[in-house]
Amino acid sequence: MGGSSDTLKHFCGIAGIYSPAPANIPQHLFFPLFSLQHRGQESAGIAYRKDGRTIAYKDLGMVSSVLSRYLTGHRESRVGIGHVRYSTHGGNKLENAQPLVVQCNKGEIAIAHNGNISNALQLRHRLVEEGAIFQTSSDTELILHMLSRSRRDSFDTALEDVLEALEGAYTMVLMHDERLFAVRDPNGFRPLFVGYHDGMTVLASESCALDVLGCTDQRELEPGDILVLGQDGEQHRRIPTKGRRKAQCVFELIYFARPDSRVFGTGVYTARKDMGRALAGLDREAGLTGDIVVPVPDSGTTAAIGYAEASGIPFDFGLTRNHYAGRSFIMPTTAERELAVRMKLHPVTDVIAGKSVMLIDDSLVRGTTARSLVKLLKRAGAREVHLRLCAPELRWPCFFGIDIPTRDELISNKKSPEEIAEYIGADSVRFLDLAHLKTVLSKADEFCYACFSGSYPLAVPLTEEERRRQPRDKDFPMEPQT
Repeated sequence: MGGSSDTLKHFCGIAGIYSPAPANIPQHLFFPLFSLQHRGQESAGIAYRKDGRTIAYKDLGMVSSVLSRYLTGHRESRVGIGHVRYSTHGGNKLENAQPLVVQCNKGEIAIAHNGNISNALQLRHRLVEEGAIFQTSSDTELILHMLSRSRRDSFDTALEDVLEALEGAYTMVLMHDERLFAVRDPNGFRPLFVGYHDGMTVLASESCALDVLGCTDQRELEPGDILVLGQDGEQHRRIPTKGRRKAQCVFELIYFARPDSRVFGTGVYTARKDMGRALAGLDREAGLTGDIVVPVPDSGTTAAIGYAEASGIPFDFGLTRNHYAGRSFIMPTTAERELAVRMKLHPVTDVIAGKSVMLIDDSLVRGTTARSLVKLLKRAGAREVHLRLCAPELRWPCFFGIDIPTRDELISNKKSPEEIAEYIGADSVRFLDLAHLKTVLSKADEFCYACFSGSYPLAVPLTEEERRRQPRDKDFPMEPQT
């Protein structure tokens, strides 16, 4: 916490709808965006076409407060897009809220984007040198500048031209001339789904957002797919992959996606239970057991169920979560940060008093929240607290959409698990190592593990000194960058 959150921030969530017949598109968009609220809680917005023009509304805040106006009244349209946001590139400012809408030489364009363009700084520098004036600090805006400056003679070919120049993680939905475009990057970092309901075609970041509308025939767009929806029906195009391999973000399964979603062909709930089972197997091999399995709600709940089932140790909710406390607090002092944790999570004394607690969570960033939690549990009478994490040790920054701190801030770059246990006051700390994580994943070679290993699927802006600075790098020999 401190000046920064001690949890990993999500990327964003996007949705789009195309209907051949006029429909109440803004109202329909509300529901998938509400289902994607876990992917972004800083701002929300929609854009839709009406009477030949684009109408957009966005603001800071949650979907329920920003977009509830669209639950009443009928606003007829054929196409619309929506967005929920956490900031990765760009701060939490209204001008960075999406969708972004512009009028340029290619016509009126609206865009909503999920991910990070890893070569955004180079592209932005070139555009500024050419005289471009940016209105936001979001990397999404540079896509619009590149579209307007493309020498291609149509929007469709200009879009293909721009997409070939982008590197990094992106799924996006765009509106142009009453048509809806959906794009997934050639590495497939982010998921993007399409489904069908009542004559409409619906696009969303996760399957749960299609389920809420009762969509059938759901499928995941393949890496490099461009889907175009319009009066001419459904058209499919491809971004040249240039030999890029699949690099799906493993944190979608560890933490970001909703448990009832399927992403990358895998049920999220099942994957997290399997991670908990694998952690239990490591403890069993080490001869370590406890009296009770307690999740850190809600991020550790599913894995804790798997841990309990595999270990035979009873599961119980030894921590309760206040869902009205918000996702993070910025508190300057240790006492205030501990208060912030108590406002959000509180121990159930009757459950944990006198017990050896196996505390299950998804990952460890700086360790400040874990330290407060362990203190809370021990003050409430826990005899022992053993922290178990479903992710390997975080040691490297992400350039593809996760808001991971600098290497110097990541606790696993400074301390061993034994030293972390001492620092947070736990009796032990164990991570699910990379080798065992891969055993629970289907097609494990199709995921990105760069935040654990430092082996990035694309070139990233790390200097040699930054890459070699930490003595613990010897645990992960660097692979050649593609």
